[in-house]
Amino acid sequence: MTSPAVLFDIDGTLVDSNYAHVHAWARAFADAGIAADSWRIHRSIGMDGAKLLSSLAGDADEAAASHAKELHTQYYEEMSSLLSPLPGALDLLGAVADRGLQVVLATSAPENELAILRGLLGVEEIVSELTSSEDVETAKPEPGIVRIALDKAGVDADHAVFVGDSVWDVEASVAAGVPCIGVRSGGVSAAELIDAGAVAVYDDPADLLANLDSSMVARLG
Repeated sequence: MTSPAVLFDIDGTLVDSNYAHVHAWARAFADAGIAADSWRIHRSIGMDGAKLLSSLAGDADEAAASHAKELHTQYYEEMSSLLSPLPGALDLLGAVADRGLQVVLATSAPENELAILRGLLGVEEIVSELTSSEDVETAKPEPGIVRIALDKAGVDADHAVFVGDSVWDVEASVAAGVPCIGVRSGGVSAAELIDAGAVAVYDDPADLLANLDSSMVARLG
């Protein structure tokens, strides 16, 4: 019998990387000649890349938007040494695996970014499945990446929980019929995550770990 699964977003959920993305995008947009306020960029982190570009650089010509995307990749990779797992992230993944549940990394990050994130986490031996931007044409808030993660894990929505930090994570999870636990470590308020449909919100992975026995994760077991 296939074990239930806990699906984890990575950026802002397991790794403290959201503000690196904000800085990289802010530099990229500025260097590409596109006006974009950092607070608006932060509000878009976790959204499908094409949608992010459309919402933040909608009036820019295609060449400038494409250049900004390339620069973001470059600047983000330059800052990779500043990234680190969030407090409790590694222990949380271990605790989930110890409960006999599948650990699934359900991200839409591109392969180059995913390689950095996987290297930081260093938990390949306990990860059952993972996704990337290669798996879907349109990422969050569309539910495709969540459904693909379920398919890879071999479970249905009733035997899974999603953990994410953004409104886009919650919306994607809810649309796929999977309960979503929110964490505030990506910089989004508990109220916004609850309004989007999160069943519970914790400060960060360490907070979820400390309350694991009373969480939706425990109910899976």
